[in-house]
Amino acid sequence: MGTRGRNDINYRNPCLTMHQPWASLLVYGIKRVEGRSWPAPIRGRLWIHAASKIPEPATIQAMEDFYREIYAVDGITDIKFPEHYPTSRLIGCVEVVGCVTREELVSWEEVPGGVQLEGQTDFCWLCEQPQKLIVPFEMRGFQGVYNLEHKIHEAAARGLSPVRVPRPVKFPLPDPRDPFSLKPGSLVSTFKGSGMPKVEKSESLTAAIAGARAAATQFSKSGSFEPAAVGAGDEPISSRTRNKSTAV
Repeated sequence: MGTRGRNDINYRNPCLTMHQPWASLLVYGIKRVEGRSWPAPIRGRLWIHAASKIPEPATIQAMEDFYREIYAVDGITDIKFPEHYPTSRLIGCVEVVGCVTREELVSWEEVPGGVQLEGQTDFCWLCEQPQKLIVPFEMRGFQGVYNLEHKIHEAAARGLSPVRVPRPVKFPLPDPRDPFSLKPGSLVSTFKGSGMPKVEKSESLTAAIAGARAAATQFSKSGSFEPAAVGAGDEPISSRTRNKSTAV
């Protein structure tokens, strides 16, 4: 397996285990930004595995309310949420096209206001081209970014289906020739301001953000808006130190 956030690891078929409902919201293209306390160590396809914890109905409701409100900022009111939030399953993949800081994302005028509002963590992994597995694969996950086993990857790659997203978003690269050009600090020179979203917040939007924060902090030791990836708040760990206790 791989290790969390290490830039010196050869990621062949990288995968991230996430809690529900965040995992399915990402694979369905509703969630476009994956928040972490560490920058994305990869570009390209990232497989998404849903952790074993069954989400509380109140958590699902809070996150669906959050996305209803931020999409409404851009005039989108028809969002089809997942009917189910499976656990202990490999459920699909996204393409990680870049990673920027929160301050950069919330001030980035080239992306919709709703996307700016997804900037709630130190580092924001920018995701496009979500695909879901027609039949999710039951498997065990691990902390951090790790490589899928070869047999699982081969089978999963044959079972992908494109997702119809509420609003496709294309994150422009500063240098189209360099897939790693959209990185922390790459947008600093393009904006001026306080690093706060320019979206005017209604009472319902403010309440939805507060509800999403409350839902997120149940998984975060630090109390930050970083719930989705299992073990997300920890430092990178070596694959030599991984043991059964890190499986999820």
